[in-house]
Amino acid sequence: MKRGYLSEYFTGVAIKTLSAVEADLVHSHQHEFNGVEGLKKVLGQAVGKKTFPARFVYLCDHDEEAVTADGFLTWYDARERHPSRSEHRLYFPTTSVSMCAAAGDLLVIGIRTDGSALVVIAEGESTVANQIRWLFGFSDLAHPGFSVKAETESDQVKLEYASNLILDLIGVEREEPKEAGTLLDAIVEKFGLVFPSTREFSAYARGTLTLDPRDDPDAVLVAWMDREEVLFRTLERHLIGERLQTGFDGDVDGFISFSLSVQNRRKSRVGFALENIPWYCRVSRSAVSGYSSHSARCKDDLQGSVEASACRSRQG
Repeated sequence: MKRGYLSEYFTGVAIKTLSAVEADLVHSHQHEFNGVEGLKKVLGQAVGKKTFPARFVYLCDHDEEAVTADGFLTWYDARERHPSRSEHRLYFPTTSVSMCAAAGDLLVIGIRTDGSALVVIAEGESTVANQIRWLFGFSDLAHPGFSVKAETESDQVKLEYASNLILDLIGVEREEPKEAGTLLDAIVEKFGLVFPSTREFSAYARGTLTLDPRDDPDAVLVAWMDREEVLFRTLERHLIGERLQTGFDGDVDGFISFSLSVQNRRKSRVGFALENIPWYCRVSRSAVSGYSSHSARCKDDLQGSVEASACRSRQG
């Protein structure tokens, strides 16, 4: 496992495009994949029945909220007693996620470092499916079987700003950075134990780095966004922890309201943070050459820079 790489969260990943037969299998009563020898690289040789607690997630472009369910996966060799043959099968239960599956959807089975499984189904040909393929480093799924990556291969997939956002999307909570204590002390000294405005926080995050956007616009942009994300999560983790320690004393509505406020803040912060960069460029008069003074155009250019930079990083 390497910190800052995909192997920090997954020991192995298997991915494939569901055929019509497989999609019917996923939401039928049979619930088994047969002949999945490729999965042995991720799940290992079955000895008896091996059960993985699992989180199931369905994602599509037209619905902002993911469909989620908790369940399990069972991995076993149906011919375990046979002296020379084996037939591995993967069993999964009916869930609200499996009922969404259709031919052409992307299926991802990831084994987490804690031994649990994450099963993601993403709508076929959707943007989110492309993002997940990019995250795990799979470019070609032309063959019908599972494409797999073991932990040693996941050690090669470095996590950056864009990939961290996709981890959020599929429900993977990121680890606290090693320097969290030092970072938190500096944030609290500056703002106290409250969230400052997004513009103030963006300016603070940029100020912790010595970078000039004229040197390498794409790299500087991603570095700024990544730094702000790390600082935001550091402060958020501390404030949430304090609130949970206080407790809600049976106030269900209060807990739901707090949970929603956390989710909404996470969603809105990224967009506002991106908007603050062209504002900073105009006010400081250090805008990258060629950027328009119009906020909308600048924001589009910067958004494209994030995506382009991330793609170039993965290809390199």
